[in-house]
Amino acid sequence: MATTATPPQRSKRRPVWRAMRWALLGVLTLLVGVVIFAFVRPLTMLLAVTQTRLFLDGIHSDYTEIPFAGAPRVRVHYYAGGSGSPVVLVHGLGSRAEDWANLMPQLVRDHHRVYALDLPGYGRSDWPPNATYSIAEESAAVEAFLDNRRLARTDLAGWSMGGWIAMRVALDEPQRIRRLMVFDSAGTTFSLTWDTALFEPDTPSKLRALDDLLMPGPAPHIPGFIERDVFRFVGKHGWVVKRNMNSMLTQVGLLDGKLGALKMPMLIVWGRQDHLIPVTVGEQMHRDVPQSEFEVFDGCGHLAPGQCATQIGPAVKGFLDETSPIGGRQAEIPHSP
Repeated sequence: MATTATPPQRSKRRPVWRAMRWALLGVLTLLVGVVIFAFVRPLTMLLAVTQTRLFLDGIHSDYTEIPFAGAPRVRVHYYAGGSGSPVVLVHGLGSRAEDWANLMPQLVRDHHRVYALDLPGYGRSDWPPNATYSIAEESAAVEAFLDNRRLARTDLAGWSMGGWIAMRVALDEPQRIRRLMVFDSAGTTFSLTWDTALFEPDTPSKLRALDDLLMPGPAPHIPGFIERDVFRFVGKHGWVVKRNMNSMLTQVGLLDGKLGALKMPMLIVWGRQDHLIPVTVGEQMHRDVPQSEFEVFDGCGHLAPGQCATQIGPAVKGFLDETSPIGGRQAEIPHSP
């Protein structure tokens, strides 16, 4: 004989279904909010994804304070993770610590304590309005960060402008740098074949031209909503890049003729298709530093440490772990699809 739910049973079910409907509505509302936010602020969303990935790899975000450009205390953001011998990573012009996100987990797995800082004026660090953001000021900031983290001896790596800064630190304080690594590095004289104004893109054509410089081949199409977010960011923070670039263009602090004073083992890494800083710059650095190793990666451009981290990671690991690095070694690594 069929039975039917009694009125008390039906009344008990109603609050459950009502709660489920509200929960579903809340989830849908959250998803819609995420989609809208990703459309309006795609750069922020991409950074959040990267930060989450680093957190899951055991690399955590933190802040400290260091002196900078005459100010006694400037707040600086950095990532730290892993245990073992320390490695400090310095980003380049217009970049931030997250740009090392593809290489940092490899170093952590290789039993290193990894630090990647946002230089003053970049990322989540403070943006002091009176600083010149010169190589000298940023190098002093890195040295202050090493002091702050009590790193008496460390490996040091720099990418692009960060390579210039890293070499400057190694020349200033050679006793605390065990091994030095530079990636597609600035710091010596070369002929500019591109307009420096591209680093302050305010039109789609400038942004495409900048991407073509950074990529090994033709840059992919950039959706309009991402372009708008880039222009918004440049409009707010581009003044730091401009000061940084203007300082570098004075050629004050160039390292031509000075790199021979570097005596620590040095790894020089370049993307063969770097259209921003040609591979010939790396070749000259290799000649100037007899104990350096030079590795060129085919199919990689100026963003090699990020886009080609899978290929570059083993070379970095080998260099850091070698008992006695082989000075003078040069290698061309073929493109890996």
